[in-house]
Amino acid sequence: MPGRILVIDDEPQITRVLRAALTAQGYDVRTANDPEEGLQVFHDWPPDLVVTDLMMPGLSGVEVTRAIRAIAATPVLVLSVREHERSKVEALDAGADDYVTKPFSIQELLARVRAHLRRAPERTTSVIEAGDFMVDASAHSISVLGKPIHLTPKEFELLLHLSRHAGKVLTHRTLLTTVWGAQSAHQPEYLRVFIGQLRKKLEAETGKQYIQTEPWVGYRFMPEGWSGNQD
Repeated sequence: MPGRILVIDDEPQITRVLRAALTAQGYDVRTANDPEEGLQVFHDWPPDLVVTDLMMPGLSGVEVTRAIRAIAATPVLVLSVREHERSKVEALDAGADDYVTKPFSIQELLARVRAHLRRAPERTTSVIEAGDFMVDASAHSISVLGKPIHLTPKEFELLLHLSRHAGKVLTHRTLLTTVWGAQSAHQPEYLRVFIGQLRKKLEAETGKQYIQTEPWVGYRFMPEGWSGNQD
């Protein structure tokens, strides 16, 4: 079986559509139209991935995410509308792994689900191999398509954190706090400068784009690279 998925959304039509689409792909699916019920299902029937709405009566998707993160590392994908950007960022800071904006394409959602389910748990080894990249945390070295790339200590620390969460949206606050400390959480100019420097160094030899901007939210590291305009 591809995996077990729990869908939490207070709109019955959404849970029906997602159940049908996910079941058709071979997933074992449970749904809940109430966040408290959803958390009970999570405890009784531990899923491999959770899809939760962001804005619900009672507990919000942010609170659901925090409750899950308190006990498990299960991937959490949140559904949000464009007007709720702040809540979406709060969910990501609370530990959500990704988001899809309503109205969304079922094919996009299925692709995100597949990506998170096949992603192995974070490696405990010091060497991370992903896509075009090999990052050695112990040696403070990185190569792209086999070619060594020189990075400053902060650039390396930033890329190391991005590579450990490849494919996942990391918020500005998360990256700033991790790399520069809590006192820098509200100084995004640090991040813009270093992301710009990283992009130039990583893309100079290959022509590929590796760091995708998620407007108003943060950044997503794509180790295989992609073609398209960067924000």
